[in-house]
Amino acid sequence: MSRIQQTFKRLESEGRKALIPFITAGDPAPEMTLPLMKALVAGGADIIELGVPFSDPMADGPTIQRASERALAAGMSMRKVLDIVRSFRATGDQTPVVLMGYANPIEAMGAERFARASAEAGADGVLVVDYPPEECRDFAEICRASGLDPVFLLAPTSTEQRFDDVAAVGSGYIYYVSLKGVTGSAALDLDEVARRIPAIRQRVGMPVGVGFGIRDGATAAKIAALADAVVIGSRIIEEIEGSTSEDAPAKVEAFMRSIRHAIDSAGGHP
Repeated sequence: MSRIQQTFKRLESEGRKALIPFITAGDPAPEMTLPLMKALVAGGADIIELGVPFSDPMADGPTIQRASERALAAGMSMRKVLDIVRSFRATGDQTPVVLMGYANPIEAMGAERFARASAEAGADGVLVVDYPPEECRDFAEICRASGLDPVFLLAPTSTEQRFDDVAAVGSGYIYYVSLKGVTGSAALDLDEVARRIPAIRQRVGMPVGVGFGIRDGATAAKIAALADAVVIGSRIIEEIEGSTSEDAPAKVEAFMRSIRHAIDSAGGHP
């Protein structure tokens, strides 16, 4: 059982939901990522999605696009992202880390080399935005062979066939994109989320995390009452943007604590 699967099993036994924050590796500077990861954990993160910066992040809104631009300008690369994960593990922290990004950097490195290096660094999963499940069975198998959970996206427009495709190749959890659009969008339809989550759970047999459009504790609590995990990214990046390097970790930790409290206040499983 992977570290991600163990985390969800533990949370289920405790009647709690997972909090999965996202930050971009190297933003606002490479030396800030490790302190920010530790701040996320101190604030209550159960799993960290660590963004691999890419020059054309087509699924991301302006906030995360800016984060990628800053990271790339600071010289971030896949190798440096893995170095950060290795440093995180060297501190003894066992919080699962999911590398989230796009296909191009992985293909430039080679899938097998990427999977092996990611696992050796201490990563636990990988979510590639532009790898549709029906086209990457080989990649998913390579990931699992290295001990990585291949995590996939589902959306309001996903068909039941897509559910089945994800069930066949994915593991760890499902990232359900709660609305049409890019990251940071605001038009969250809770009724649609409530309608879709049970069908997804039934067909894919994995925990479901919901992201996109979650910006405050009240919304996080409502999502936590419906799903197995709350995924939040753009709002954290905004906290980083509005902070100095000195106070960014403390501000991120405080924001995370507010979301953690809201999620825990939402209670147990629906």
